This record gives sequence, structure tokens and C-alpha cells, in this order.
Amino acid sequence: MGNGSCCQFEYASEWLNNGFSISPLHLPLKPGLFSAQWRPFNGNFGIFEDSLPGGYGEYLLLKVLHKIGIEYHSLSPIQKLSLVGSSGMGALCYVPETKISSNTSKLTLDQLQSLALDILSEQTDSGSDILFHYSGNSGGIRPKCLYSDQSGHWLVKFRHTYDPADIALKEYHCNELAVAAGVEVPEFRLFEGKYFATKRFDIDDNGNRLHMATASGLLNEPLSPPKMDYHSLLQLTGFLTQSSSAVEQQFRRMVFNHYIGNFDDHARNFSFICQDGIWRLAPAYDLTPDKTLGEHATTTNFKGMPTDEDFVTVGMNTKMTRQRCIQIIEEVKSAVHHTD
Repeated sequence: MGNGSCCQFEYASEWLNNGFSISPLHLPLKPGLFSAQWRPFNGNFGIFEDSLPGGYGEYLLLKVLHKIGIEYHSLSPIQKLSLVGSSGMGALCYVPETKISSNTSKLTLDQLQSLALDILSEQTDSGSDILFHYSGNSGGIRPKCLYSDQSGHWLVKFRHTYDPADIALKEYHCNELAVAAGVEVPEFRLFEGKYFATKRFDIDDNGNRLHMATASGLLNEPLSPPKMDYHSLLQLTGFLTQSSSAVEQQFRRMVFNHYIGNFDDHARNFSFICQDGIWRLAPAYDLTPDKTLGEHATTTNFKGMPTDEDFVTVGMNTKMTRQRCIQIIEEVKSAVHHTD
């Protein structure tokens, strides 16, 4: 329910007895009513804001709703979540669910790519409901679709209007670099030799959906303006996982993002998975060079253009040794530069 313009939340008694906190910092597992603040998510809790589409997904949703005379930004958080229903990423589902599209058109990846380019270039609005159905409320700027085959469940990326023709190959190469640099990534492949895809980490081997939360949702950190620092991210990683190796892995990703030139390292591009009440670091994703911001979305030691010494400072502030920080930095630099 809403309290004025802000949401309220309460755990069911059964969940209190058998469940876990879905957002440990802001919704601890205890009885009573939680009230969201208006900022930064217009009265929504960060963990539920995670479920809403961003970027491309929101762009499509605006178009679909406009066709039926609904202004998306006039909707309350509860109304927006009802549009997500059971179609979002992660385990959270919302009832009652509001269905806005029953389109079941079967399109090939080539057809989806072509339709996405037509809509993104504003050549047509026809088919936006089809693309929204395939997108699964996914975020990010580039077009995407959810895809399942005998090998599992995948998130497939398409080219945006401003992307080079070989963008899929570039992202594939970046993930190869990540593996060489010791960064943990999901299984990845090129579908039909031209569409980059990663295996979904919010679904286990038995097809069960897992609770997933981004740093944005857990810290109540908005994407605009970006103001998260890697120090907060590493602290969050240690707090949730209670694992020094997870903290080191997050440190490694910080360094890797810098040395491949991925400045789009915002708070929604770092996620955690909770399974059976145990939190772990999700694999890294959206690892592509992007310097359009001019500096990193997530600062290092409060600097948008950090030095190696800034990395060391952040690492040592989260109980890593200077020696270990330098070792990881050199491993990442060696992997990235060796294959340049």
C-alpha cells in the first residue's frame, strides 16, 4: 500500500519464520511496517526499483503505454510494479499483475534486431509491444531479448543505432579479456555468430528463479546523478558475502573496468544473488569499453579518473593488503595489455 506518495512494506509472518531479508540494509528481517522515503526513487524502495525496466526496456514501455493513452511517469511505484508482474529479472514477482501486451509473435533474432533498429531510429512505433514482450523488462541502453534453448536461459544483446556493426564481437572479446584477467563472468557465446549472449545468473540449473539485487537497489543509490564510490561497493560486498575473496573479486572488477575503458560502471551494473539465505557476488556483466561519460560513473577514492594508488587506497580501506592490491592490479594490466 502507499502512505501518501510513498510505498510501505511488511514481511508476511510465514516469511519472517522461514525466509531471509530481501534487502539487508533497508528491509531487515523483522516484523513491522517499513516506509520508503520519497528520494531517491520517488517513494519506492530501492530493492523494488530494481525490478523496473531501465534504458531500452523503459523506452519500449513508454511507447506501449502511450498507444493506450497512459503516461508512464504519472503512474505510482505500485502501478509500475504491477506492469512488471512476474516478467522481471530475479525472483521478485508482483500481484495483481497488469498485462498490457498479449503478443505472442514468434520472431527470429534477425527480425528482432531489424525491428529494434526501426523503432530506435523512430521510423516506426509498430512492434514496440512485441519487443517489450521479448525484453523481459531488462535494463541497459542496448536492445535485448530473453532467449531459452536446450542449453539454458540467455540474455541476448542487439546492436543500437549508434553501435558499430561488430559490437557483438567487441563485447565477446572484452569477456575473453575479463576471463584472462581473473574476472568472473557468466557463460557467454555468440548466437548465429553475430549476437552476443550471456547465460542468465538469476536462474539456477533446475530452472528456479533466484533473488537478485543490484548495488543500486541495496544501497538506495540512484543512477542519476551517479555518486557511488567503489569503497562503498567493496564494503557492501564484504558485508553481504562475509567473503574476503568476493571483496578481492570486486576489487579486480574495479581495476578491470578502468583498464578496458568501461566508464559506464554505474550502481546497477553490479549485482548480488541470494540463495537459501546466503548472499554471493553475481558474475560481472556489461563489460564493454565506453568512455562517453568522460569519467567513471562509480568513483574510486572519490575520483572519476583514478590512479593505481587510488585503487590501493580503496582496497586497503576494506582490509586488503597493499601487496595483494598491487598484485591484482598488475595481473589485470598484464591480461589487458597482453592482448591489446
